[in-house]
Amino acid sequence: MRIRRALKAAAAVSAAGLLMLGAAPALADSSPSATASGDGSDDGGAPTVAGTSFRTATEIELGQDATASASAGDYLYWSFPADAEQRPTVKATVKLPDSAQREGAQTWQIDVYDGLRRRQACQYGAQTRTAATDAASVELSCTLRTVRAWSEPWANDPLPGTYYIRLTATGLPASGLGMPVEAEVRADTKDIGGSAAVDGSLSKPLVPGVAVTDPEEDGDSDSPVAALSDIDPDDGWSSGWWTDRWVWTAIGGLLAALAGIGGYTLTRGSGRPSRVPPGA
Repeated sequence: MRIRRALKAAAAVSAAGLLMLGAAPALADSSPSATASGDGSDDGGAPTVAGTSFRTATEIELGQDATASASAGDYLYWSFPADAEQRPTVKATVKLPDSAQREGAQTWQIDVYDGLRRRQACQYGAQTRTAATDAASVELSCTLRTVRAWSEPWANDPLPGTYYIRLTATGLPASGLGMPVEAEVRADTKDIGGSAAVDGSLSKPLVPGVAVTDPEEDGDSDSPVAALSDIDPDDGWSSGWWTDRWVWTAIGGLLAALAGIGGYTLTRGSGRPSRVPPGA
């Protein structure tokens, strides 16, 4: 009897093992995907969320399209890097709800702030626009002045570092508050070159800290350490002393030297004294 019971128990264990092996693929298929993004980015790495303040601004790369779902009346923030001798341009598109759900026009505005949170004026572009009741979307743009490597303390010139984008509705009917909208922003820069170079540079770009690390983790027990933003230009921050102005200066000096040599050759004469006429 005992042998027969042992055989039955072994058979039951074997059957259970086979059932578990057969169910394993099904369990694997039903588990969450390992490539699912949990940091507010899509599969291509583009952010799909926006911050609600300067400190929580979503970082975006230059030339990258960032999207976000929000409610009309929210303040949406993104941040991007801009280096010296670059002219940033920020564009935003807001997809509005169906016209049947809206009452009245909506006014949207995009603002850009530098690393010191100073609002920078737009050199050109439609910074504020009003969308009619039947409009499906509204497009905004802002082109800043050229970023300078150095500036006077009293000036409001754009300086190298982090720049913040703020998108919000400045004029909404009461019924429009809280309605769902889709926002898309993009930041690009144009290299202006040595024509925008100056004779100074910041010791470090204006990249504010986004968090404070534990001093014990960094081996420093005196004071907390600010963790800087992770975004920076693709080729790094410029050192501030090299520009293509040096090339044009060297070319100008060479042309001036050649002109001096040519002028001397034309005006120096044959080098022989003139003959004295007979009888003089």
